[in-house]
Amino acid sequence: MGFVVIASLVLSGALALGSGAGSGISADEALQKLLEGNKRYVEQQTTGQKLSDAHTRESLATSQHPYAIILSCSDSRVPPEIVFDKGLGEVFVVRVAGNVPDPVVVGSVEYAAEHLGSPLVVVLGHERCGAVTAAVEAKGKPEGNLGAIIKTIAPAVKQARKEYKGADKAALVETAIDDNVKLVSANLTKQSPLLKHLVNEGKLKIVAAKYDLDDGQVRLLK
Repeated sequence: MGFVVIASLVLSGALALGSGAGSGISADEALQKLLEGNKRYVEQQTTGQKLSDAHTRESLATSQHPYAIILSCSDSRVPPEIVFDKGLGEVFVVRVAGNVPDPVVVGSVEYAAEHLGSPLVVVLGHERCGAVTAAVEAKGKPEGNLGAIIKTIAPAVKQARKEYKGADKAALVETAIDDNVKLVSANLTKQSPLLKHLVNEGKLKIVAAKYDLDDGQVRLLK
């Protein structure tokens, strides 16, 4: 991608934010819409499929204004569009094992926040995460591409071992999952001056959340 194209993307994103373009709702309103959708999902009263029909698809063919960015794990049991009961065009989803951000992931979040004007980022972890479990069980120095995931999660595992002193490995894993989600949420603005700027300007909010595999509920983490 050439310099002119990059500059054009950045400029158009800045103009969109400055002119009030984008989703048209606040971060708090976006979060409320997600939680209401999750409540419908838990109660088996989903409606999101209605917003995935031909009319909706055609209306979104030339533009999109998602009101939330969801950085979630790739786990097949945790598809954000389903657990939040959303249709086409509502959420911009970035998925990677362990919901950990490398430069490509952060760039994807930046694109949605700046260029599309999405006001909310939800970092969504989940119960019994396999990537975090692998990081807890890892021995020696991790190698290869899978090792890169484990290495990225390692700081959360280290923190969890300090916090949890019991002998129950499952409890340690859950503590590490929570810590991983919180660290990723906190570090997004450290990894990205752009996201930090948007947060400081009140144009973006970042929250941490966890999905329960058993009851389907998404709970916010403090």
